Order: sequence, then C-alpha cells, then structure tokens
Amino acid sequence: MRLPCGTFNETYDQDMAIVRTKLQWVLLILGLFVSLLLPLFAGDHVLSVIIIIMIYVIASLGLNILTGYCGQISAAQAAFVATGAYTSAILVTKVGLPFWLAVPSAGIITGLIGLVLGGPSLRIKGLYVIMATLAAQFIIMFVITRWKSFTGGTIGYAAPAPMLWGITFNTNRSYYYIVFVSLLVMTFIARNLVRTQVGRAFVAIRDDDLAAEVMGINVARYKLIAFFVSCAFAGVAGSLWAHWIRFIDPQQFTLAHSVRFLAYIIVGGLGTTVGPFFGVFFIELLMEGLSVSFSTLASYVTGVTSYLFASKEFLFGLIVVLFLIFEPRGLAHRWALFKAAYRLHPFTR
Repeated sequence: MRLPCGTFNETYDQDMAIVRTKLQWVLLILGLFVSLLLPLFAGDHVLSVIIIIMIYVIASLGLNILTGYCGQISAAQAAFVATGAYTSAILVTKVGLPFWLAVPSAGIITGLIGLVLGGPSLRIKGLYVIMATLAAQFIIMFVITRWKSFTGGTIGYAAPAPMLWGITFNTNRSYYYIVFVSLLVMTFIARNLVRTQVGRAFVAIRDDDLAAEVMGINVARYKLIAFFVSCAFAGVAGSLWAHWIRFIDPQQFTLAHSVRFLAYIIVGGLGTTVGPFFGVFFIELLMEGLSVSFSTLASYVTGVTSYLFASKEFLFGLIVVLFLIFEPRGLAHRWALFKAAYRLHPFTR
C-alpha cells in the first residue's frame, strides 16, 4: 500500500501543484461528480440551503483575503454584498446588460467602491480600521435606502432571473449550477492569488507592515489591492444573491450579516482557503439544524417559539466565543492536523 509519506517532489511544478497525488485527483473528480448530480436527487429546500451556503462562501473568501491574509479587518462585507446585488440588478433592468456580464461588472464596480472606502486604511490600523469599515457599512446602506428613485429605498428592488439561449434559470435546480460554477471559479482565483507575489505581500503586511515596508513592499498599494479583491468577491456574491432571490431590500444586508461573515472566517480559520468553506458550512448547517429542531419542538410546546429562536442567536454568539477561546485557528487547523497525521502514518508520534 502506497502511503502519502512516500510522496515527494522532483520538480518545482510538482511542489506548487494544488492537486498532487492520485488519491487527491480521485477525490476531486468524485466530489465534482457528486456535486453535479446533487440537484437531481436533493429536494428544493436542501438546494436553497446549499445555494445560500455557496454564495456566502464566495463573499467569505474575499473577506478572508482582506482579513486573514492582509490583516485588515472589515465590518462592512454585507454592505459590499448589497452593493453588488443592487448594481447587478440595475445593470440588468435599467441598462439592459445580460446577467453573464452583469456578474463580473458588479464585482468590478463594487471593488472600485471598496477602493474609495478602503482609502482610510492607508493611514490607520487596528481598531480604527474596524471603525472606518463600520462607517462604510452605514454609509452604503444609507445611500441605498435614501436613493429611492434608483434603488427603491426601503421598498426593495426586483432582479430578474438569468437567461441563456432562451432558457430561464428560475428554479433552485437550474440556478444551483450557476452558483456552483461561480464558486469553482472564485475559489480558483482566491487559491492562486494567495500563492503569488501579491499574496506573499499580503502576508508580510499582516505579520508586520513596518517590516514589510522596510523590505520594499508598497504597503499602501497592496492594502488597496486587498480591499479591491475583497469587495469584488462580495460584489459577485451579491449579484448571484440578487438574481436568485429576485427581490432585494436593505434588511437582507444589515450589520448583523457583516458580523456573521467575520464569524465564518474565524470559525473556519483565518488565512486559509478552506477556512471559509468550513466556517460557512459549519455555522449555516448548525443554524439550519437548530431551526428545524426548534420548529418541531414549538409544534408540541405552545408559547416557546420566540424564546427558542432568540436562543439560536445566543448559541451563534456562544459558538464564536468558544472558538476564539479553545480553537482560535479555526476548523482549518484541525483539518491541517488530520492531513499531517495521515501523511506521516504510521510515524505520527
């Protein structure tokens, strides 16, 4: 039996490869095959939960690049998701742009807005960056709610379902494939970005921006790049959200949602590509399980519905606190330990 400890690299390309062994290739192909067949067997509610998870993962990947790799904490990711959602909906309905062009356009426009609002990070750090992005959250949502002639204000804005070759993607089963392909593309971009010179500069700035500047890294430039990338990912996620839910309003992008995005990458693991996947899947599936359990319990015990769903928010906060105390490096750290133990077997101790 050939074990992973017998795997070694002979060339630089092998060392840089994301998928290195035959087992990894088999698991990757099997995972893609199962994912493509999933809509044929899963129910409508299950598909809706999976679509939400995939959209959240895309937004969390961008935030992880900004916070996990570059060390710039943002409390406005939900506002940038809203920017992408409204931008895409407006481009399709008022400009007449096809959905397939509106998605990347929403990402680019949201990224450019992120450059403007991320400007203060060039002169401040730490708590002050959090406050600056918090202000961006309220500024963006204020513009959306007040610019009624363009965004519909608090009433909301309708976004049409995407169409291609006369086919309307207006069901969870058909829209699943759009989001799935988008997730693959955005994950590929995120994974390869952090392995480039730009990604190494992000890590240097995160560890010590003064030392990075002494080494010749243009700190201001790379901070702006990180904000652009993070907001572009949020814009793509917002565009996918808008054309799936097909009606957006400011209540879908509150400060609580921005905090939730931060929780995803904390629980999943900062500074890792798999961290957002672990964080979003763990929290969302746990919350979904609690909702189903509480709904079932409420059907047997009257008058406890409000208390049960209030306790769900309490459990969400408790989970984040417990991870910060007992597993600050997130679920991705546990995954790394498992892989290391498997690769070194039987010499794990």
